Amino acid sequence: MVSGNHKLSVRRQCALLTLARSNLYYEPKGESAENLRFMAIIDKQFLETPWYGSRQIARHMKRNTHACGRHRVRRLMRLMRLVPIYQEPNTSKKHPQHKIWPYLLRNVAIDRPNQVWCADITYIPMRRGFLYLVAIMDWFSRKVLAWRLSNSMDAAFCIEALKEALAKHGTPEICNTDQGSQFTSGDWIDVLTEAKIKISMDGKGRWIDNRMIERLWRSLKYECVYLHAFEKGSEAKTGIGKWLAYYNAERPHSTHGILTPNEAYASKTEPTRLAA
Repeated sequence: MVSGNHKLSVRRQCALLTLARSNLYYEPKGESAENLRFMAIIDKQFLETPWYGSRQIARHMKRNTHACGRHRVRRLMRLMRLVPIYQEPNTSKKHPQHKIWPYLLRNVAIDRPNQVWCADITYIPMRRGFLYLVAIMDWFSRKVLAWRLSNSMDAAFCIEALKEALAKHGTPEICNTDQGSQFTSGDWIDVLTEAKIKISMDGKGRWIDNRMIERLWRSLKYECVYLHAFEKGSEAKTGIGKWLAYYNAERPHSTHGILTPNEAYASKTEPTRLAA
């Protein structure tokens, strides 16, 4: 009996304890020190030139005397989930057996909160490894509704963030994502369909949609992640949480003039609160 319990997998233990798996996995994912250094260089360059593919990044590395050829650049970019903004459907790594849903936002005027949400994943460099961060954003207000960190690219941490956003902020009409395997997984789709949310996925000619949340990633990394060089997952969680709280509550977004994302979100969902 005892020996059987010792053989329980981590997944079964988590299920028995009803704990979210991503909450247990804040240990940064590892790579060699050299690869981590290259990944940091690639990430910074990609934020400046998001249209660069592996060939252009490899040229950049060579020009700056970094011994990192195209094959290694390609592998690291895949690991970091960096996909250049080509005007074609290759928005992220797809799962060959998952259904791709149509794009629903063409010629749609997005003029109110909870009309459209979007979600995306980014790579978070750390002193001795890296994590992945997912954010759920309200498209109109640019408010970050929920987020999660993980050291794996399965769909679980994305679903946790989505469920939190739904619990705290209600139900959007449409949820738009890229075609990444996390967002085409059955578990992610089930949450949306059960909540009667229309599913939209970026496709051909819609690369520009991703630029909205890419601006969030750029600001987060330059104003928080790169400055602190987090060593532990718990430190990254605290630091990123503080910055996102500042972003929502104190940082006016250019789209809404002097209004912060929180104020823009509240201005139409709860107009009396802002007027008071």
